[in-house]
Amino acid sequence: MTHFLETVFQSVFWSAVIKVVFVFALLLLTALILVWFERRVVAFMQNRVGPNRAGPFGILQTLADGLKLLFKEGIRPRKVEVGLYLAAPIMAMIPAFLIFLMVPIGAPIHIGETTVTLQGADLNIALLFVLAMSSIAVYAIVLAGWASGSKYPLLGGIRATAQMISYEAAMGLALVPVVVFASSQIAGGSLGVGTMSFSRIVALQAGSFRGPVPGWFVFSLLPSFVIFFTAAIAETNRAPFDLVEAESEIVGGYHTEYSGFRFAIFFLAEYINMFNLSAIAVTLFFGGWLGPGADLPYVGWLVPIFWFLLKTYALLFLFVWIRATLPRLRYDQLMTLGWKWLIPLSLAWLVVFVLLQGVRVFGMPWS
Repeated sequence: MTHFLETVFQSVFWSAVIKVVFVFALLLLTALILVWFERRVVAFMQNRVGPNRAGPFGILQTLADGLKLLFKEGIRPRKVEVGLYLAAPIMAMIPAFLIFLMVPIGAPIHIGETTVTLQGADLNIALLFVLAMSSIAVYAIVLAGWASGSKYPLLGGIRATAQMISYEAAMGLALVPVVVFASSQIAGGSLGVGTMSFSRIVALQAGSFRGPVPGWFVFSLLPSFVIFFTAAIAETNRAPFDLVEAESEIVGGYHTEYSGFRFAIFFLAEYINMFNLSAIAVTLFFGGWLGPGADLPYVGWLVPIFWFLLKTYALLFLFVWIRATLPRLRYDQLMTLGWKWLIPLSLAWLVVFVLLQGVRVFGMPWS
């Protein structure tokens, strides 16, 4: 069996196929679990029951909902731009899967003389790739609103686009100190050429640093994490930034004219993106899959996956907790927070952090 697995993973083609299929199945299962998890946690916080009929603790409720949407009749308005109307849900889903391919979910596994990385692709520009894919998701929302042939989805799509572009700027600026900090660790304390590879950033958080605080990057880059996580909530259209959907209003936003399985694709993409951004935050700031117990016999390869999922679901719990407690912002408040607070704060933190790094490496100018 070991020889067979070694032969399979030595093939670049079959190794890629196995990883892609695994990521696809994992994200679909994760989306179903997240919907159930959110319903149960919010119900607990608000002193309600939550799903408890379909399966143990209602665990099969989200599966029943998904099957209902799968077999529900899809209604297509007469005035839609058919090609773009059908392409928009696909454009929302594909970037969500491609983003997670960059994230290492565990330590490399050795099968015979072959090393198998638990990561779809280890790009040296993974961080740029993730930001590019998240930008493509904006086009899906714009096209969904415009191609529906109705003014209400169009207004919802414009509103969603302004929100996502605004918070993408803050998110990108918040990640620049991560690259700078990683470059200083690679260069042995000097400001050298860094890396945007997720696996390399995880590895840099394993040892002791020459910096002021050892360990996970969150200890040295706490403002970056706070800005990134706040922008991530807005990017995924979660409360209190869920102006994109606004289900309490007369219409539901850019996906008003979608029904059945096409609507389910938008719904799945939102929850998958929640998982993706939580996983990216864990990778960049909380050491990724690093944790004790990786040297245990027989199950040592499972322990890093356990730590990765535990940290990721801890951040997902924050997503749900915020939704259960905070009211929705007005649109002017949402844009004010993005443009007048997060972007200036991220720029100010970037300047302060680079100055601190320069002083740490080169000393004070007069010394």
